[in-house]
Amino acid sequence: MKNILLISGIIIFIGLAGGTTFYLYQKEQKPPITYQLDSSFTATIYKKTLTTGAIEPRKEVFVKPQISGILQKLFKKAGDQVKAGETIALIKIVPNMQRINDAETSLKTTTINFDISEAEFKRQKALFEDKVISQFDFIKYEQDYKLKQEQLEAAKNNLQLVMKGSSRRISNSTTIVKATIEGMILDIPVKEGSMLIESNNFNEGTTIATIANMNDIIFKGKVVESEVGKLKVGLPLLLEIGAIQSEKYNATLEFISSKGVDDKGTIKFEVKAGLKNFGTKYQIRSGYSASADIILDKRDSVVAIREKNIEFTKDSAFVYLQKSGQDFVKTPVKLGLSDDINIEVVSGLKLGDKIKVLDKK
Repeated sequence: MKNILLISGIIIFIGLAGGTTFYLYQKEQKPPITYQLDSSFTATIYKKTLTTGAIEPRKEVFVKPQISGILQKLFKKAGDQVKAGETIALIKIVPNMQRINDAETSLKTTTINFDISEAEFKRQKALFEDKVISQFDFIKYEQDYKLKQEQLEAAKNNLQLVMKGSSRRISNSTTIVKATIEGMILDIPVKEGSMLIESNNFNEGTTIATIANMNDIIFKGKVVESEVGKLKVGLPLLLEIGAIQSEKYNATLEFISSKGVDDKGTIKFEVKAGLKNFGTKYQIRSGYSASADIILDKRDSVVAIREKNIEFTKDSAFVYLQKSGQDFVKTPVKLGLSDDINIEVVSGLKLGDKIKVLDKK
């Protein structure tokens, strides 16, 4: 009986020990690794650089007065379309007493000179008709008389111009401000009753209105020094305007500055691009912020893979091509253009091939 119990105990002990060992063995075993798969696909790859800037009209004109005075009347407002020669505003002249005094003095002087010249001309004309002097001598007095007559007329006109802003020779065009080009009025920075200063060689003058042709607009931005060497005039741009994010606009690079400027410690170069075929679905306003992808290179409908699934060894590139199931073959590939997310595969893979997704944490 004792032997039976002993044998049973030994058997139970061996069973427990074996079960524990098997449990611990199973627990230590790692589950098999299952790799995710990705496929080569068809894509259009763009090599591009990003720049930010704003939308501006190609031609923007500042309308300024030809004479100082008070803005008496505005006939237009910002946003109005105008044609060249269309009246924008009316100026009321505020006479300058010093200029009036100078003009009056000049008129008095020229009047005296004219009266003297006229009297002498009449005397010499009588002598010429009596054949006392020759025609040659008479012509000199006739010319002097006509010159003094012209000077008197000019002095009268100048006094009237100073006092009223118009004269017999010059109409009231100096007091009427007109549009110089056809386009949209972007801004009228003055109000009726404002004092206006005329534009001349010594003063820029007061801007009454800003006019631009909003059917001819450009993108103006800046490119960092490291990217400007890749650019050339004629490259295409793809624009996104901040206020119209649902649309993309095509443009063409027209200008690259030859001189960089310091922008918060970074040297940047100004670029300009002309927009084309932007349609009328949305009104594009001057000053809209915009970002532009400058297309440096492009590959249409090529075989591509995600760049993160490439393994680089020295100067060679490899992918792990699926042979079957979780069996992969390290396969060399020749690469082309990259947009930093997808990359063109020139050779080594065909469309639809399955490759291992690499975990690059």
